[in-house]
Amino acid sequence: MSDSRAPRRRPPARPTTPHPLLRRADPRPGSYPIDTGTADLLPDGDGAGGWTVAVNGVPSSYVHLGDPTRLDFEYVQWTGHIVDAVAAPGTPISAVHIGGAGCTLALYTATTRPRSRQLVLDVDAALIALTRRAFGLKHVPGLRLKAADGRTGLAGLADASADIVIRDAFDHRHVPPHLTTVEYHQEVARVLRPGGIHVANVADNVGVRESRIEAAAARATFSHVAMIAEPAQLRGRRYGNVLVVAATAPLPHDTLVRRLAGGSVRARYVAPDRVAELAAGAHPRVDAHLATPPSEPG
Repeated sequence: MSDSRAPRRRPPARPTTPHPLLRRADPRPGSYPIDTGTADLLPDGDGAGGWTVAVNGVPSSYVHLGDPTRLDFEYVQWTGHIVDAVAAPGTPISAVHIGGAGCTLALYTATTRPRSRQLVLDVDAALIALTRRAFGLKHVPGLRLKAADGRTGLAGLADASADIVIRDAFDHRHVPPHLTTVEYHQEVARVLRPGGIHVANVADNVGVRESRIEAAAARATFSHVAMIAEPAQLRGRRYGNVLVVAATAPLPHDTLVRRLAGGSVRARYVAPDRVAELAAGAHPRVDAHLATPPSEPG
């Protein structure tokens, strides 16, 4: 997670009438104990129905009760563009989300692609219970939440069963290392259908070191690996979020470039050939080099 997750620009307040998907939502502001620390449910000050979920003090999700398609965090907007491009508009998809919190992108997908089948994996069972209750998530059609480590959860999925895997899992401000290795990417590739896409959110420093290492790990398995970030981030001028986007088939380059150009915050799509240059010399992580090896599937 990173402080750049906090939304910078918000449109004017919208009506508070709950969206049908969130008709059972009943969030209560406050601080709640969870397995990994503390979660806070924070309502927008304008009372218009927006809620931020902060985990251990870091904003992690934003859910608008009246409009589940409202994506306030920049990197979530970028990921929404990828969800839009993974199949024809409105077509149901199968999605796996590693890291849940408020399930913003799962709600977005359920709204824009009705009848989609989605699985959210989160290691924190208490956080899942909190957000399921607060936002009425058990009543969202096709959405299933499971308390499980991302690698363990992926291991239980069938081959070629998902159109998109979105990894947005953090241990405080860092991605758990076992979700960044070559073996992790091999497991994602096994689960993805032909043409499926993996989206990995990396909170990176000014040298984009972690993004380069992640890209190198992805390139060991996937033939097409791109990046999305703010230009200043890629030039090494700020700390922030970088998306590493991987697939075995060509990515929807033109569509993503066009949609990113029209966003509220300028973002750059870095094509696979340029990513290959950025990742050159970076040594991808492998399971054998981790201090704590991934746990066996339970």
